[in-house]
Amino acid sequence: MRTVGVASAAAALALGVAGTASACNIKDFSFTGSVTCDQPSGTGVITVHDTDGTRPVTITVKDDSGKQLATQQYTGRSGDFTISVPWSAGAHYQVLASVQRYFDNQSVGNGVTLPNTDCGASTTPTSPPASPTDSPTPSDSPTTSPTTSPSAGVPSASPSAVASTSAAAVADTSSPSPSGNLAETGGGSNTGMIAGIAGALVVVGGGAVFGLRRRTASARH
Repeated sequence: MRTVGVASAAAALALGVAGTASACNIKDFSFTGSVTCDQPSGTGVITVHDTDGTRPVTITVKDDSGKQLATQQYTGRSGDFTISVPWSAGAHYQVLASVQRYFDNQSVGNGVTLPNTDCGASTTPTSPPASPTDSPTPSDSPTTSPTTSPSAGVPSASPSAVASTSAAAVADTSSPSPSGNLAETGGGSNTGMIAGIAGALVVVGGGAVFGLRRRTASARH
């Protein structure tokens, strides 16, 4: 009986050790699917699956430079842990798991790589701004131009016509008109009368002067 009791205790201890070793194995942790995009928040969501129920479990995410991006502790019995991380298209993140009293910050697989796409509201293509409608179009620019051109008015005289007209004008002004007034050329029908009157006045004036001289001389004697 004593031998049976010792054997039973040894078997129970072995089973307990085996169960403990299984709970503490980092290989119990894996990823469920790939990193997904939470569009309303613009963040990525990583899901880590655990096949053992030992709690609490802490999941930490770091970038390849070692900068911590997110960390969260889980105490529930669910085997899936989700954690939100900043979205950086094509970035690689390290995912570390810690089980209290068993192991600390052990890498889950080889980490995760985010899809090389945008996430969130920033991915929504924005329509280009409408082109201004108030700006003048080529048709709105002034198109009015002078409609009157030299060719549209009264036809101008040709050089030969102008020359002949000028020559005729010169000829008209240089040659006296046969039918013109003689006074304009220095002669006329009243020239003889005027000369006669002037001669008579000269004679009368001479006589008056001669008479005055004789009267003066007689008065002196």
